[in-house]
Amino acid sequence: MFEAFILGVIQGLTEFLPVSSSGHLLLFQQWLTIPGDPLLFDLAVHLATLMPVLWVYREDLLGIVKAPFRERGTLAERPSTRLALLVGAATVPTGIIGLTFKDTFEAMFHEPSTLVITFTITGILLFISGRVPQKGITLDQMTFQHALIIGFAQGLAITPGISRAGTTIAVALMLGLDRELAARFSFLLAIPAILGAFVLTAKDVDPAHIETNILLVGGVGALVAGYFALTLLVKLVKRGDFSRFCYYVWFMAIVAALST
Repeated sequence: MFEAFILGVIQGLTEFLPVSSSGHLLLFQQWLTIPGDPLLFDLAVHLATLMPVLWVYREDLLGIVKAPFRERGTLAERPSTRLALLVGAATVPTGIIGLTFKDTFEAMFHEPSTLVITFTITGILLFISGRVPQKGITLDQMTFQHALIIGFAQGLAITPGISRAGTTIAVALMLGLDRELAARFSFLLAIPAILGAFVLTAKDVDPAHIETNILLVGGVGALVAGYFALTLLVKLVKRGDFSRFCYYVWFMAIVAALST
């Protein structure tokens, strides 16, 4: 139970900080033992970290739900509708990559040696994102091409060691999106991605391998830690300190190399 809680906290912190939650879980599960299916545990704590996103961005989500009844005019005059369509467009390439390469990614999930490469790639993306000029593109200026590129990047981030938040925010900043919008769009985009991954894997779960108490304890740890990590990262992105996580990720690449 204690190990499940620790892994849940690790998941919550690393889901939103740009350091790859799946990579950390894969690395730490070499030393911490969790009964049942490790992939199921990973999905459960991912689902728990979805709760802070729903809470922090509740106004955006409520706006999207109310948009068909309240918003009128051109697409440029309907911000919530535009946001929903952009998130939907970005979800398409993520879904295609996830469905096409699901087995490949699951095989990689059980190979800690890949983390040396993927942690290094994440660090490079973070490093570059802090050195590109900021154009300050706002929601009404954001195009569907921007959304598709970010969605494609999120699809590749299914690989352990490639941070989903780090990759999508870094790519958004490289495309010139405003810092606040980059973080906001990244985390809203996480909602369909996490739910989709959960549904795809949940249908194949063997009920005999479900450890309810373990999943619950891990989920609580992930939820609490995830809330603090999410609010912290949003502040860091706005202040321009986001790219500094590259040094930590490169350090984790060294740890992964020494542990394999």
